[in-house]
Amino acid sequence: MTGPTLRRRDDGALELRVNGVFVMDDVETSSEQALARTVLDLGAREILVGGLGLGYTLRALLASPQVTRIIVAELHPQIVGWMRDGTIPGADLLTDERTQVVVGDVRDVVAAQSPASLDAIALDVDNGPDFLVHEDNAGVYEGDFVELCASRLRPGGHVCVWSMAPSRSLTTSLGAALTDVREEAIAVRLQDRDERYWIVSGTRPDDVSAAD
Repeated sequence: MTGPTLRRRDDGALELRVNGVFVMDDVETSSEQALARTVLDLGAREILVGGLGLGYTLRALLASPQVTRIIVAELHPQIVGWMRDGTIPGADLLTDERTQVVVGDVRDVVAAQSPASLDAIALDVDNGPDFLVHEDNAGVYEGDFVELCASRLRPGGHVCVWSMAPSRSLTTSLGAALTDVREEAIAVRLQDRDERYWIVSGTRPDDVSAAD
């Protein structure tokens, strides 16, 4: 397994790869921004974001005055370091007083939050359950972790997941702990190809146990 790498492509785009697998570039960022827009449209103010990436989800969230607190879980310290030193544009995002960056596995970061303390959890830590960058990330899309996320949400809070493709296993996992599970297709133009990415979301019901 290899860590994250950055490269400047011949077309001038900045490209992020993890474990040798394409994750994103700075040309097509509409789905990352759509993830933020979904969270904002649901009225979230205190949000946990899984995955810093090139910072486009975080930037779109911070652009909204309704947001009061964002916890960002990023597994790779190199990505945080590149943003702090300007290799990845976005040092201003990390100095925003509403932002708290935690280097670590998103599962551990979610577990460390107080029960019923968040309005939304937005997960973009991989390419989805069927296109994993890290095999260990499979657990992010499974029932136990979705239940943990639900316990950290306030009643009516939301889990929103970025995925490269629709996934029956993901909707099943969300549906076991959340209500009103939805899949939204996001049309993207990826290196001269028309593609679709997906945002899958669900809502915490009022009767979820906020266990420690």
